[in-house]
Amino acid sequence: MRTGTGCFGVTIAIAMITPYLIPAHEQRSEHQAANSRFIASLAPAFSTDEARAFTRRIRQEFPDASHNVPVYIIGGGSTVTDYCSDDGEPQGTAGRPALAVLRGSGLGDVALVITRYFGGTLLGTGGLVKAYTEAAQSVVRAVPRARRLKVHTAMLALPYNLLERIRLLSTRYGGTILGEDFGADVTMTLRFPIENYPAFQSALRELSSGSLQAETIETSEMLVPV
Repeated sequence: MRTGTGCFGVTIAIAMITPYLIPAHEQRSEHQAANSRFIASLAPAFSTDEARAFTRRIRQEFPDASHNVPVYIIGGGSTVTDYCSDDGEPQGTAGRPALAVLRGSGLGDVALVITRYFGGTLLGTGGLVKAYTEAAQSVVRAVPRARRLKVHTAMLALPYNLLERIRLLSTRYGGTILGEDFGADVTMTLRFPIENYPAFQSALRELSSGSLQAETIETSEMLVPV
């Protein structure tokens, strides 16, 4: 349930139950409207600090622009935080329509800055809303999606005669081989989605008659393209 709007300098928490996707990387697109140039820059951002840092970077890249309109949605799960500003455009004509596009995109952990270079022709309130909406839609359509995945990184020492079978086993359970060190035994560095890891460990014990078990060395998150 949404409890309000986050715009004009207001940041709020909003219930958000459905799963969400994240931009896989930074994306940029350009849009022209009545001689004005609109440059939409979008990036993943996992905190308000990251979103604000992205906004500062875009402002520094385009210091001579007429406006740099910032919008972001941070988080997912039970709550999100969203924000927008019109950055000097008439109230409700820039940040709010761009935020509406982000909300409708299904993206979370996303920051957007729409840079405008005024082209000498006044667009009017309706024209501004249309231009900022279309600029946001353009970059949202273009950006590849990803999802956040919790993973375990593990190390495993194994005899040479089991190497090929364990390579196949790790692939079967969604694992990625990050490295192999060949000495007296083989030491593999592996990464697994957390939900697949127990099943891999069980299959590994069965394959080795209980003699092998991977050692978890790190738990983290990564972006996986969808």
